[in-house]
Amino acid sequence: MPGLVQRCALPLAALCLAGLLAGCAGGAGNGSGTAELLTSSDMTAGQKRAEIRRELAIGYYQQGQLEVALDEIKKALQADPDSAESYGVRALIYSDMNQLPLAQDNYQRALKLAPNNADLNNNYGAFLCHHGREKEALPYFDLALKNPATDASKGNVLNNAGSCRVNLKDYAGAEPYLLQALQLTPDLLETNFNLARVYYGRGDYQRAGSFMTRLSKIAKMESLTADVLWLGIKVQHKLGDTGAEAGLATQLRRRHAGSAEYAAYQRGAFDE
Repeated sequence: MPGLVQRCALPLAALCLAGLLAGCAGGAGNGSGTAELLTSSDMTAGQKRAEIRRELAIGYYQQGQLEVALDEIKKALQADPDSAESYGVRALIYSDMNQLPLAQDNYQRALKLAPNNADLNNNYGAFLCHHGREKEALPYFDLALKNPATDASKGNVLNNAGSCRVNLKDYAGAEPYLLQALQLTPDLLETNFNLARVYYGRGDYQRAGSFMTRLSKIAKMESLTADVLWLGIKVQHKLGDTGAEAGLATQLRRRHAGSAEYAAYQRGAFDE
């Protein structure tokens, strides 16, 4: 789904991992702010083994070695069957393996154990939004934003909440989330892209164009996905800049000739 950020601090990644990695050391954002912070000395031997396995699983997951990551997180859950963080990591892995019912089951298990966990709520919201369940997703982003543990990744969560609303064409609802995200993470490609989507959807093509220009300064042309290039083409088409439109169309053809976006360009489907 365009514009979702799913792995903290990594561009176009797969969900916030910081709290899942260090969950045993501080409750991963579960508490109300009055609970005593947990340290290594509070952990059982099983929890310590699980943390090591979870760290390994996350490392393999980030490298795209999903089967190895799955094996490690299974071992983590064997060592500590009540770890919400480990269920959350297993949900990520299953999602990337396109095992969607298993991913959902693991998210729900994780949230049953830690219903206020900021990263889990953001990640499950992103999962739902990515799979066309935007209205179900929105409350999870709001829960994540209420948790002080979200502060380190607040820009990403705000972007996700805004992006999900853009998918619903709720441009007025999306804008405040995305403008807050822009203040916190001005160089996040996804936030600039989502704001361009908002203003294009509203018919404010000049402002959409300004965010596409910002985006082009943040990211290299060869890294832009087909949906980003196609939006840029549509914006320039509306602005009547045929030179810029043709340049972006050339990039779309060269890099994403088999994409649905290039097929739409060939049809002249600028208003679909």
